[in-house]
Amino acid sequence: MEETFVPLQGIKNDLRGRLMCYKQDWTGGFKAGFRILAPTTYIFFASAIPVISFGEQLERNTDGVLTAVQTLVSTALCGIVHSIIGGQPLLILGVAEPTVIMYTFMFNFAKNIPDLGRELFLAWTGWVCVWTAGLLFLLSILGACSIINRFTRVAGELFGLLIAMLFMQQAIKGLVEEFRIPQHENPKLTEFIPSWRFANGMFALVLSFGLLLTALRSRKARSWRYGTGWLRSLIADYGVPLMVLVWTAVSYIPAGDVPKGIPRRLFSPNPWSPGAYENWTVIKDMLNVPVVYIIGAFIPATMIAVLYYFDHSVASQLAQQKEFNLRKPSCYHYDLLLLGFLTLLCGLIGIPPANGVIPQSPMHTKSLATLKHQLLRNRLVATARKSIRKNASLGKLYGNMQEAYQQMQTPLVHQEPSARGLNELKESTVQAATCTGNIDAPIDETLFDIEKEIDDLLPVEVKEQRLSNLLQATMVGGCVAAMPILKKIPTSVLWGYFAFMAIESLPGNQFWERILLLFTVPSRRYKVLEQQHATFVETVPFKTIAIFTVFQTAYLLVCFGLTWIPIAGVMFPLMIMLLVPVRQYILPKFFKGAHLYDLDAAEYEEAPALPFNLATETDLGHGASYAGDGEILDEVITRSRGEFRHTCSPKITSSTSTPSNDPRSLQSPRISSCSPRLSELRGERSPRASGKGSQSHTHSPRTGEPKPSNVGKSPLNPGSS
Repeated sequence: MEETFVPLQGIKNDLRGRLMCYKQDWTGGFKAGFRILAPTTYIFFASAIPVISFGEQLERNTDGVLTAVQTLVSTALCGIVHSIIGGQPLLILGVAEPTVIMYTFMFNFAKNIPDLGRELFLAWTGWVCVWTAGLLFLLSILGACSIINRFTRVAGELFGLLIAMLFMQQAIKGLVEEFRIPQHENPKLTEFIPSWRFANGMFALVLSFGLLLTALRSRKARSWRYGTGWLRSLIADYGVPLMVLVWTAVSYIPAGDVPKGIPRRLFSPNPWSPGAYENWTVIKDMLNVPVVYIIGAFIPATMIAVLYYFDHSVASQLAQQKEFNLRKPSCYHYDLLLLGFLTLLCGLIGIPPANGVIPQSPMHTKSLATLKHQLLRNRLVATARKSIRKNASLGKLYGNMQEAYQQMQTPLVHQEPSARGLNELKESTVQAATCTGNIDAPIDETLFDIEKEIDDLLPVEVKEQRLSNLLQATMVGGCVAAMPILKKIPTSVLWGYFAFMAIESLPGNQFWERILLLFTVPSRRYKVLEQQHATFVETVPFKTIAIFTVFQTAYLLVCFGLTWIPIAGVMFPLMIMLLVPVRQYILPKFFKGAHLYDLDAAEYEEAPALPFNLATETDLGHGASYAGDGEILDEVITRSRGEFRHTCSPKITSSTSTPSNDPRSLQSPRISSCSPRLSELRGERSPRASGKGSQSHTHSPRTGEPKPSNVGKSPLNPGSS
């Protein structure tokens, strides 16, 4: 994104770029056919279930003024509008936890003010939304989104972990409430006597943990050893919503032997009942709000505008990280302008506004990467088999697949050109094909395993289109009419899903990994080197890592603590924004520049895994893993800012072009001395066997200049040598 602070220039640039893509955004979705339903269904449940839970939370916190009907309508309305006329269609909009916190604080303030009270709460929030929309208009026009690139890993990962903590907090609070008598209920009812309350709470624990464990397990279905590829892919794609249905069905097993209210289920008015549509006419009450409170609404509006600016922009940033290899332009300024109009619309009809949400937005992009991978894979498999039938050599086969890959691209003049073709062949494949001494010899599937090799060759790409976003938002809107059915879902199942969302967002968050590293005993820290790891593990002393992580943790706890303080809790977005100058001006005074670069770089390289048995491992490609049937991202961990970390054995890849006639040239340049594990990968010396006098030279991941290797003398275990 080009930085520009000329008024309206950013919006003009965004519109110019996205309008040229608009037609292809729709045709690309329809050309995918029924396959588009997999990412659509996946992101629909990821959006709808939290929104229903937030509606349940708002209903309790606002004494029934706002319910799940309003949160679903807001998510559907904003999602449909954004999918049609929005800039970045990968961005998912929804009512998020910070919005719930803001509205809870505002309700607690308004209900204690005689001039406002419960009756004028929505009218007053309407004025808050008017002010918020005005501020968002101003930010988008002045090009405030140009500084979004200054939100480094410190801010992004801290905010992501804060959202995870809020998700888990809600899950725990919800489960605790299952043991108590709900507000505004008759305590003399049978289901509220102590014994039945205890039974309800224990059953809620069973349902919540049952959903959590089975949902986490189903997401790993592609790595199962059981079942066919299509069955495992089906479970991985649809397992989480299936588990919601399964555990909802389980909740009805003891129905005939327990009181009707056990387990507790969603309670929300139907969209056609009187209590559900009182807010739609709130605009007529806005003039009844005293002038002093209309002006005072600017204060919470400022907090919400800052939150939406940050949350919306970061969610969009995570949905279009460089590692996703997107080819269409970003649209930060125009999307923020559109968010202002949507916030204004929601405020005038008395529903909480929706904005870009985390982790649903990067989840959407990831699911569309899976779709694009499946389409490319089918084409390359057919091409490879056709080439083998014609007795093609390895170089010719690779050239044919490269040509087929390029034909599958959509070359538009306004898109970013494809900076890379297929990944390079594994070293073991090249060696096997040339072991006879004739590089032009025909190759067969004993040397080139089509089903395994092609997954390694395909780079990460995304099916960029608008259809999945439109369909999922429409399905969320359909939940409003299906409210009588949704009310059959136990609230405990929703708390389990909240915990699932929180845990799903943790892997790949480098901040979380450093926290775990602090609790790793010194004698076991070398285990980190056995896996793919960030460069700071070798380049930054452990003491520096610990101090940096403690600072970030303390800052996170301050932000989290602010959400517990009445009224003042709306300041937590400002604390997140404050991290920008803290990172730019304060942290460099306490940390060396090189260390800070590795700990907080927006992009970084990772050192390869270092098994201790490499002294006997002579073949680099031996035992290399490959992607499963249909999920290109199954073997990577998506960090909170979108970077990928491979969890399998290192693959031989390169961004350079590969001549198709000479298999020897297919060898990756990473097998050269640029590898920070060159001597160990070649089996020359094991870390445990390295002596004090041994010292190899590697290349810095930042500068490429030779530097002494830290292998065997890792800062994580200074005592090892």
